Amino acid sequence: MPKSLLRTLGLLAAGAAIPTTMMAVQTARAAESTAQDNDTYKQLDQFMNVFQTVKAQYVDKTTDKELIKGAIDGMLASLDPHSSYLEGHDVQQMKITTEGKYGGLGLTVQADSGAIKVVTPQEDTPAWKAGIKSGDYITRVDGKNVYGETLDDAVDHMRGDPGTKVTLTIFRPGRDKPFDIALTREIISLQSVKWQVKDHIGIININGFSQPTGADVRKAITEITKANNGLPTGYVVDLRDNPGGLLDQAVSVSSAFLSSGEVVSQRGRDKDDIQRYYVTPGSNNANGLPIVVLVNAGTASAAEIVAGALQDHRRAIVMGERSFGKGSVQTLIPLTNDSEMRLTTARYFTPSGHSVQEGGIQPDVMVPQLSDPDYKDRPKFREDDLRRHLINEAKVDDSVLEADSKTDPRFTATADQLKKQGVNDFQLSYALQTLERLAPAAQRTRVAIALPPTGAEAPSAN
Repeated sequence: MPKSLLRTLGLLAAGAAIPTTMMAVQTARAAESTAQDNDTYKQLDQFMNVFQTVKAQYVDKTTDKELIKGAIDGMLASLDPHSSYLEGHDVQQMKITTEGKYGGLGLTVQADSGAIKVVTPQEDTPAWKAGIKSGDYITRVDGKNVYGETLDDAVDHMRGDPGTKVTLTIFRPGRDKPFDIALTREIISLQSVKWQVKDHIGIININGFSQPTGADVRKAITEITKANNGLPTGYVVDLRDNPGGLLDQAVSVSSAFLSSGEVVSQRGRDKDDIQRYYVTPGSNNANGLPIVVLVNAGTASAAEIVAGALQDHRRAIVMGERSFGKGSVQTLIPLTNDSEMRLTTARYFTPSGHSVQEGGIQPDVMVPQLSDPDYKDRPKFREDDLRRHLINEAKVDDSVLEADSKTDPRFTATADQLKKQGVNDFQLSYALQTLERLAPAAQRTRVAIALPPTGAEAPSAN
């Protein structure tokens, strides 16, 4: 047989094999899909069996609505600590919290294996003034045991009319026994940004990221310049115990200190599902002055975005303790008129590609809060302490660093010794000293000439 004919027959044979192979692949995929569907139907049958059995035989009467809501709650709770189902009363409570005005104590709390754990007390609220700390457990409210209650029920017990009193029983790891704290509820109307000038340095305290936060930070920078009769030596951006908030406001605040570049990226399930957020052009008000950002274990979410952006762009020295480590994005998905789902839909990353999830933001300079007498014995509560927290896909082992037990000679003073020296906030005091050293000599001279001999310290009224 001629070679040309053999080649032709070979090509025809190869061509005939192509559709056969494709059909085989399609058949295999269809079989796999059918098997998955069958398995799903079996699991749904199992769910219905349990549902019907509970409904028929449980010791107390139940309603279909209660059982189905419990099943949805359990499904979302099995994903991660931040996904949840909200309906009716829960939706209204979220709206109240989002508006930032309610009668209560000013606590951000998290359910943890049946217990109610404090994420952070919000500054200038009854809880903050009473000395409740991140990592504390609330075991009783007015003598009523709240262990095993839902988070919403526990929060309802703590909220109430302004002026009414409530007693919380607190268990603080590191102490021998629980103790009671009596508080008076107030209208919690959060002022997200406060400022003052101290030793010619602008201190901007950001307590949360609500709708006006970005504009309020820029206003604070302007007011600091006026109060200082000229540019300050630098800025302390205090993000300690800031539980986070709106992503767009984190971008807006970062833009007040950066001239250009990426602030944060948001990455979903698919590798190509990436959304990047950049500095808003023309928003930088900080004039290139030195910045120290203060963080601690209560610095979370949007606050970590700001700290990470300023750190990655080498725009600020991040100082304090490792932050909370909440590097996930939740989306509110409406379901009906009175129900919605809060679902984790993405992780966020700093400009250098660092995932904040679990590990948080590591400070450039570790500074313990020596003015807190409990700081050594009180364990820090962070994202990686929560059950079913999302895993950092690029896990970094910091165990060697964390195991370093050498005493830093700069940090040997006790809380009582500092108090006698007039230092009530050691981390802030250390940040102010650092900025003073960073400021150019010429600038310090110019600022000293421009200011009255006594200096200026102007707390914000906004």
